[in-house]
Amino acid sequence: MNATTGKVYLVPSFIDEAAPETIPPYIVDAVKQCHVFFVENERTARRFLKSIWKEMVIDNYDWYTIHKAETEVKAAFTRLLSSGKNIGIISEAGCPGIADPGQLLVEAAQRAGAEVKPLVGPSSILLALMASGMNGQHFRFSGYLPIDNAQRIKAIKALEAEVIKTNCTQIFIETPYRNNQLLEAILKTCNPSLRLCIAVSITSPAEYIKTLSVGEWKKIKTDIHKKPAIFLLGGS
Repeated sequence: MNATTGKVYLVPSFIDEAAPETIPPYIVDAVKQCHVFFVENERTARRFLKSIWKEMVIDNYDWYTIHKAETEVKAAFTRLLSSGKNIGIISEAGCPGIADPGQLLVEAAQRAGAEVKPLVGPSSILLALMASGMNGQHFRFSGYLPIDNAQRIKAIKALEAEVIKTNCTQIFIETPYRNNQLLEAILKTCNPSLRLCIAVSITSPAEYIKTLSVGEWKKIKTDIHKKPAIFLLGGS
């Protein structure tokens, strides 16, 4: 490991601003070691850091927006790292590198031989799995399913087949304003005996996590429009 290369701190952020207790105190110590930040959203990242470290002088730091880690952002990251700068990576919510564009920068850090320090914090994916009662030994996160209805149904059938064949818990998400359409497709497509967990607004005061069979969900009027949600499919 090159002694002049900076360190990379993977700084977790709130899933919900109403749950500041989900950020361990030692995160502030890590933030104080950073010279520059690469963030998914600069405005919310600045607000987050100021909330956990009130004395922080935000304008003393350089800020880069990750987006999808375009070539120039990646080049700036590698250049700063090689000059000895310690870099903090912050996701819009939860843990950097998990369903997050920051993963590409972490890959660059590993290629550069830099020390990468993952820091403990909330992950909606893992919290949903923990609360679902489904198989936590064998699981898969598939991210977003296709928007096209026919392709989405095909994807749901493939996930269902994998659950039935291997008992692998299938975890996936949707843009909040399409949640109800996705739920409708799941209920129309899947075997009624399959288990479905819907985890909504995790860590917020409105948190709702429930696991029922698909058949049982069909009997309940569920509105999760515009609410952040994680969906999990598991064996009966």
